[in-house]
Amino acid sequence: MKIFNKILIANRGEIAVRIIKAANTMGIGTVAVYSTPDSDALHTKIADEAYFIGEQELADSYLNVDKIISIAQQSNCEAIHPGYGFLSESPVLVKACANAGISFIGPSTKAIELMGNKVQSRAFVTELGVPMTIGATGTIEELKEAASKIPLPILVKAASGGGGKGMRIINHLDELEETIESTSREALSYFGDDEVFIEQFIENPRHIEIQILGDKSGNVVHLYERECSIQRRYQKIIEESPSPTLNQETREKMGKAAVDIAKAIDYDSAGTIEFLVDKNMNFYFLEMNTRIQVEHPVTELVTGIDLVREQILVAAGNELSFKQEDIKQNGHAIEARIYAEEPENDFRPSPGDISYYLEPVGSNLRIDAAIDSPTTIHSFFDPMISKLIAYGESRDIANERLKKALKNYIINGINTNIPFLIAMLQSSAFTTNNISTKFCDDNLPMLVGDIQTRIDDIDIKHIIASYLIYNFNNTRSSDTLNIWDNIGYWRSNQQFKVELKEKEYAIELIESDINYYKLQIDGKNLECHLKEIRHDYIRVNIDGLCQYMHISDDKENGSILSFQGNKFVLKRSDLLYDTDFFIDESDTVSGNSVKSPMPGKVLKIKVSVGDSVSKGESLLIVEAMKMENSITSPRDGIVEKINTSEGEMVDGNTILLFLEELIEEEEE
Repeated sequence: MKIFNKILIANRGEIAVRIIKAANTMGIGTVAVYSTPDSDALHTKIADEAYFIGEQELADSYLNVDKIISIAQQSNCEAIHPGYGFLSESPVLVKACANAGISFIGPSTKAIELMGNKVQSRAFVTELGVPMTIGATGTIEELKEAASKIPLPILVKAASGGGGKGMRIINHLDELEETIESTSREALSYFGDDEVFIEQFIENPRHIEIQILGDKSGNVVHLYERECSIQRRYQKIIEESPSPTLNQETREKMGKAAVDIAKAIDYDSAGTIEFLVDKNMNFYFLEMNTRIQVEHPVTELVTGIDLVREQILVAAGNELSFKQEDIKQNGHAIEARIYAEEPENDFRPSPGDISYYLEPVGSNLRIDAAIDSPTTIHSFFDPMISKLIAYGESRDIANERLKKALKNYIINGINTNIPFLIAMLQSSAFTTNNISTKFCDDNLPMLVGDIQTRIDDIDIKHIIASYLIYNFNNTRSSDTLNIWDNIGYWRSNQQFKVELKEKEYAIELIESDINYYKLQIDGKNLECHLKEIRHDYIRVNIDGLCQYMHISDDKENGSILSFQGNKFVLKRSDLLYDTDFFIDESDTVSGNSVKSPMPGKVLKIKVSVGDSVSKGESLLIVEAMKMENSITSPRDGIVEKINTSEGEMVDGNTILLFLEELIEEEEE
């Protein structure tokens, strides 16, 4: 068997960690690269070597081909694995590797160039007889003319896009021009190519993809399908295999079509052919991703084949060690992507500092994560933190394991989509497979409401009691000094106050003994027996019901308590803290200011000083975590002052502009 001695991973985050782990099992040395924000990232710690590649700008670091080749040569690497995203589908990197005598762990330049351009790939696949939706390319004027002949809705898409980026849907033709401009701008930013095309959008389709593997001897196999229909912003959040939608006949037809496409382009690596499937089981070619996919673990779990290992072996010149008839689907796997975002606010990115991190444990669980301890989630990169995958003998079993694991996945300090994922997985629509690519769009209010219903069903008194008992038995780990720690708890009575969700609760300690507390909250007595306590965990029996919760400090003298996938922020309001005696005047801002809700980069300022604006009108575009976020006006007004400029990096809560009130003149 041919094998590389050392490879460079030209990527970051969880995929870099995943590749390094695969290489370690094969006895291959690994080299990581990192930019300034990633100086302490997990992939730099577990690689054999790690090299600084540039500052935070992607063009200066992870997208800089010359630097990557130079580091590979400097560290004597024989091959480069690009992971997914970044340069994974860049023919420039493939050619640079060839010129430097370095193997590229991926397909040929021919395959990347042909299938990486959505316009060219559609034309090529059409000639193979694979079904296709109606589409067009050209100038804005040509696209306008073509759009009038395509049934609405229409999808505007980056020609070189992927990963859910550079995609927008329009329902009215008067939206076309502005949508083309914004899609083109995003395409240029992420893919270095501003070409876009339009195509017919199949309403309520299933998004189903076929995993393929090829070698340099012309052997190509498919590893069956993954259902990826649940998406937000055209980016997948739940993936599973096998698809609960396909019948065996359609499954085999799609597999054959995928292999035919791969063979036609002499494909010799891991790749994915993506299809849309309508309610009548008709399938349409969507695109080919000439790289490893984010969701590859579900295929690995049901087939038992390590795709990254095979990808490396094929790149080293080995033939596939199995044939099509050797590949079987066994059991069921479901993957949930964990994002730093706020689903209730249109999936707004939520970068920041993670104060506490704990992964769930259990059989038939797999976690591919970018982190393993508290860290900072930066706004410069994609908001995905990790992937949690559960395997079971059936879909129902896998789903139950995944929901339980999500409830025990603790990420405090930032907002994540974990409660939203739980709500989706336990919805009747998911369990009965009544879903489509518009599932999140159509059901967002319902799912967010389900989250609140689940929280409302929790006895808040149990949350408060657990927090207070934890507080009695633990000294805060933060640097903030509790004044009472110095002057002592000399009280005339044993009464306490706790703030939770902007409400203050009065609690009386009626009786206590070793590990026993009798509390009264809102007139109800609670018998509490402390069973176990650590610096980040408490298990307490409350009125015969055993509860366990994870607790960590927040930045405001309180604590974040995690329970069944939900987070509660509590604070002792009967205590005094040093910080209570100081007020930072810089934090007080006029109500006329418009702030950035997250750290990011100002891409576009859409107004000028003196402009009249309406409530809800888009004022600026701020890019954060590879997403364009529209900052809207909180009310009617006039732009008084613009406090930023295009291209500027801003922090969360940075004042972007000031509004003055719009005073209507009285009629005489």
